[in-house]
Amino acid sequence: MAATRRISNMFFKLVSSPNPVVSPARLIFHRGLASTLFVKGIAFATTQDRLVEAFSKFGQVEEAKIIMDRVKNRSKGYGYVTFAVEEDARKALIDMNGKLLDGRVVFVDMARTRRKVADSVPKARAPP
Repeated sequence: MAATRRISNMFFKLVSSPNPVVSPARLIFHRGLASTLFVKGIAFATTQDRLVEAFSKFGQVEEAKIIMDRVKNRSKGYGYVTFAVEEDARKALIDMNGKLLDGRVVFVDMARTRRKVADSVPKARAPP
């Protein structure tokens, strides 16, 4: 209840500010989500160290992970970057979205939290 009140107060402050145009990215960050970014469009040759290097100019990167295809033994083309501070993640989201990284355009978005499969999908039952 208190979290909902806090979120609605932040939203009201954003909307009623002198600058009425509020980007969706700012609204997402002001909801208090984690500081993990989802990055897609990563070149197959890009390493995790290169990803850290590219995003570290916005703040301290705690972790960068490129998801690998085990069969082909190469990148799947997307990954996650976790920042220590949410403000740094916001800057990286706004500045890196649509920019070139190792010759490819990368798209940056907030990482979604994982849903529990047991809660969202009903279990199939065999006939009696």
